[in-house]
Amino acid sequence: MTADGLGLAAAGENVRLVLVRHGQTPSNVRGAMDTVPPGPGLTKAGGNQAEELAERLSEEKVLAIHASRALRAQETAEPLAIRHGMPVEVVEGIHEIYVGELEGSAEVAARRQFEDVYASWHAGKIDEPMPGGETGRQAMTRFLDAAGELLSGITAGTIVVVSHGAILRLVAGHLAPEVDSMRANSSYMPNTGIIALEPADTATGWHHVHWDGLEGD
Repeated sequence: MTADGLGLAAAGENVRLVLVRHGQTPSNVRGAMDTVPPGPGLTKAGGNQAEELAERLSEEKVLAIHASRALRAQETAEPLAIRHGMPVEVVEGIHEIYVGELEGSAEVAARRQFEDVYASWHAGKIDEPMPGGETGRQAMTRFLDAAGELLSGITAGTIVVVSHGAILRLVAGHLAPEVDSMRANSSYMPNTGIIALEPADTATGWHHVHWDGLEGD
């Protein structure tokens, strides 16, 4: 637990938490903010990315595959679930940050509003809300509560969580104290990008062992 009261209980030392961003969607192509589940599914390119993800994680000792309520997350997880012979478990609480009044917009001004608030969260001002949307604290609390339940009782193996870029960077930046918060803010996470976290002797009980898109990683 960190000073702001947000944390994720340490798991067994042989546990790996793999956080995956969904594949490409029509909203990604348009540059539109799309945060309300279920939302659109994947594009053809996104489907190909999901197949490549399944190949990339084919050697992982996967215990469970979880996805958010968003259709794009579930479609991304499906090829991986087929590869490992297990279902995709849809989980409440791990969906994207709700952007409120900015929902659906592809305007530069709206994107700037999002980026300003999001950067403030990485700077520690987690109680500032998106316009008509969530605060950073609200988003992290629901995600970490859900992740804590997924990890409960797990002592070894890989837990895969397919979710969304902004919430994953926010949570991972919070849990990985060795990653500068502004670096986490400025590093774009590609579609089907992965952040892998493992238990460690740190203030949060975790550290990152891999982060797609993180500058200098």
